[in-house]
Amino acid sequence: MTQGQSDDERAHYRAFISYSHADAGLAGWLHRKLESARLPDGDRLAPIFIDRAELAAAPDLSAQVRDALARSAALIVVASPAARASRWVDQEVRLFRELHPERPVLAALIAGKPAEAFPDALLQAAGASLEPLAADFREGQDGKRLGLLKIAAGLSGQPLDRLVQRDAQSRQRRVMAVTAGAVVLSIVLATLLAVAIRARNEAERQRAEAEGMVEFMLTDLRDKLKGVGSPKIMAAVNQRALDYYAHQDLSNLSDESLDRRARVLHAMGEDDERLGNFPAAVEKYREARRITEAVLARRPQDPEAIFAHAQSEFWVGEAAWQTGDLDTAGTYWNAYARQAEALSKAEPGSKRALLELGYANGNLCELSARAGAETGKILDKCRKASEFMRQALRLDPGDAKVALALANRLGWLADAETRAGQYDAAIALRREEAGILDRLLKSDPDNRSYKERRLWPEVGIAATLSAKGEHRQAMALLKPLLAQYDALAKARPDDTTLTEQQMRVTWMLARSAKKVAPGEVANWKARLVTLHSQLRRKRTPQQMERFDGMISKL
Repeated sequence: MTQGQSDDERAHYRAFISYSHADAGLAGWLHRKLESARLPDGDRLAPIFIDRAELAAAPDLSAQVRDALARSAALIVVASPAARASRWVDQEVRLFRELHPERPVLAALIAGKPAEAFPDALLQAAGASLEPLAADFREGQDGKRLGLLKIAAGLSGQPLDRLVQRDAQSRQRRVMAVTAGAVVLSIVLATLLAVAIRARNEAERQRAEAEGMVEFMLTDLRDKLKGVGSPKIMAAVNQRALDYYAHQDLSNLSDESLDRRARVLHAMGEDDERLGNFPAAVEKYREARRITEAVLARRPQDPEAIFAHAQSEFWVGEAAWQTGDLDTAGTYWNAYARQAEALSKAEPGSKRALLELGYANGNLCELSARAGAETGKILDKCRKASEFMRQALRLDPGDAKVALALANRLGWLADAETRAGQYDAAIALRREEAGILDRLLKSDPDNRSYKERRLWPEVGIAATLSAKGEHRQAMALLKPLLAQYDALAKARPDDTTLTEQQMRVTWMLARSAKKVAPGEVANWKARLVTLHSQLRRKRTPQQMERFDGMISKL
C-alpha cells in the first residue's frame, strides 16, 4: 500500500472475484461460500466483491469496478477458456497488478489446462508476486471442497492443513446430526406406511423429503464417510426404507422418482451383501429390477433408462453368483451384457458404455471359468473385457476407478492365460496389473483399499508359478503374503473377504508343499481347516460349497 493513502482508500474488500460471465454460476457459488465462511479464529472473509453487471457494451472497465479493485486486498481469477477469451478479465488482472503489485492474485482453475484457461495477464506475471495458489476445481483434481479451502487459505493466511482439519470436523458433526436424523426418519417412514395421508400435496412433500434423506444416507454419505455412522442405525433405516418403497404404486410416480428408488435399493442390497445377508440383498435387487424394467418399457431408447436397468440385471446376477447359483447368475449377467450393448448403441464410444461392456464381459469371463467352459471361450470374454477397459481409460487416463477396473480385468485374463498354459503371458499381465496399483498408490498412498488390492497380483503370480511346476518359487512368494493377510485379518476379524484370501493362500501353500516340502503339508492343512471353520460360521452351506471343495482336494 503506497504512502499517503486515506483510510477510505485502504483495502475494504477481502477479495475481488474476476470472472467471465460464462462462468457466472461457479463464480456466484464461490462468492457465497467465501462470504459465509468462518475461519478457525472466528474471523470472516466477507466482504468479497463480485461484479454482476454485463460489460459487453462498455468501452472500458466501469468506475465501480475500478474503485472495487483499488479497495481489494486480493484478486481471485476464475480461470477457464472463457475467462482467457474475456478482455474484461484480462483488464481487471492488469489493473489490479498496476494498483497493487504486492497483493496476492489467486487462480481458481475450473476448466481447461492453465495455458488454455489463464488470461494473458496471469501468464505474463512470472516476475510479479503472483502467489499462484492455483486451486484446481476441476473434477478429479482438488474438487470444489478442497479448492475452496485453498482459496480461503490464500485470503486469510491460515495454514491449509488447519482449514482442512476444521472442515473435516465440521463435516463429521454434520454426519452425526444426519445420523441422528435418520433414526427419526425411520419412525416417519414406518408411520407413513401405517396411516392415511390427508392431503395429496402434503404427501408428495413428505415423500420427497424422505427419499432425499434416504438417498443421501445410502449413497453419498455411505461412499464418502464410511464407518462414521452406526451400522445398527443404517440397518434400521434400510429396512424401513425397503418397506416404504415396496408398497409404492409405480404407475403414480415420476421416472425420476423411480430411478431414485432403484439406485437406493441397489446401494442397500450391496450393504446387505457385505454383511452376508444375501436373501435380503436379492429382495432389494429384484424390487429395483421391477422398477427399472417399468421405466425402460416406457423409454426403451433412453440411455439413462438402459443404464439403470443394466445395473439391476447385474446386481440380481451378482447375488446369485455369490451364493453359487451359476445358472441364475448366467441368466442375469447375459441380460446385463445385452443392456451394455444397447447402451453402446445409444451412446457409441462413451466412457460409460465402454465401462459397462468391460464389466459385462468381465462377469461372463469369470462365470465361464467357474462353469468350466472351454479355454477359448474364457479367453475371448476376458480379452474383450480388458480391451474395453483400456479404451475407457484412454478416454480418461486420470480416472482411478477405471484404472482399478482395468487392473481387475487384467487379473482375470491372467488366470485364463494360466489355465491355457500361457504362463509368460499370464505373468506379464500380472506385472501390468501390479503397475496400475503402484501408480494408484503413488497418487493416494494412504488408500487402504489400494494397499490390500496390491497383494492380488502377487498371489496371481504365485498361482502361475505353481501351475508351471515352480513350487519353491511359489511358496517363497506366498509365505510373506499370508503374513500380510494374517495381519489384516487380525485388525478386521469380521471381514470375511480377508478370511477367504487367507484360505486361498494357505491352500496354495499346501498344494505346493505336497510337491517340494512334504513336512510342511500337515501344518498348512491344519491352518486351512481352522480358517474353513471360521468362515463356515458366517456363510450359508451354498456359499461354502467352493471352500468345501478346496478342503476335499487336499
